[in-house]
Amino acid sequence: MVRQTPVSTLVLISGGGSNLQALIDESRRGLPIAIDAVISNEPQAYGLVRARDAGVATRVLCHRGFPDRQGFDRALMRLIDEFRPGLILLAGFMRILTPAFVARYRGRLFNIHPSLLPDFRGLDTHRRALAAGVRVHGASVHYVTADLDGGPVVLQARVPVLPGDSPEVLSERVLRQEHVIYPLAVRWFAEGRLVLGDDGRPYLDGQVLDRPRLLEDLTDRNQVV
Repeated sequence: MVRQTPVSTLVLISGGGSNLQALIDESRRGLPIAIDAVISNEPQAYGLVRARDAGVATRVLCHRGFPDRQGFDRALMRLIDEFRPGLILLAGFMRILTPAFVARYRGRLFNIHPSLLPDFRGLDTHRRALAAGVRVHGASVHYVTADLDGGPVVLQARVPVLPGDSPEVLSERVLRQEHVIYPLAVRWFAEGRLVLGDDGRPYLDGQVLDRPRLLEDLTDRNQVV
């Protein structure tokens, strides 16, 4: 059933926040979320400026002030829970999350990753894709689990690798598609169409997603706006 009110949303960032900006822009165009806060583990992240310019509350929780990952995640959970979000989005959040954190927000925690998962998990995806000689690269939206970049993938965009591509050029091409697929997957969730089942599999419109949807295959305009 399609939800009637915007979903309270919190975004975690570490850097420039271009995916955050895409989400802000789409929320102004009718994406049914309300971005209540942006949290960064990096005090100088430009995404904080984007959030403030949009009138979104910001918080900084620097991981360097904690002796271990568990301590940081416990503090981050306390901070997140102050806002009681229905949806948490990782948008360039450069931290590996503990199993306790992931379990607390199961089914409402998403990430955007710059590769066609399960290929090229982790960092330096564009350089690694070029080194591997792949002809098609891309981006993936997935549920976050304790398995790094290993949660169920719900939507992907494929991007051709062109002769002469550098990691920087390829990154820009992939990033443009990230800005399309992240708001789209968020829309599916916010409208109640996308859920994570008790069996650990994603369901879209009541049907199990045995494989990720591809942006290029979504010809119905109701699916991509």
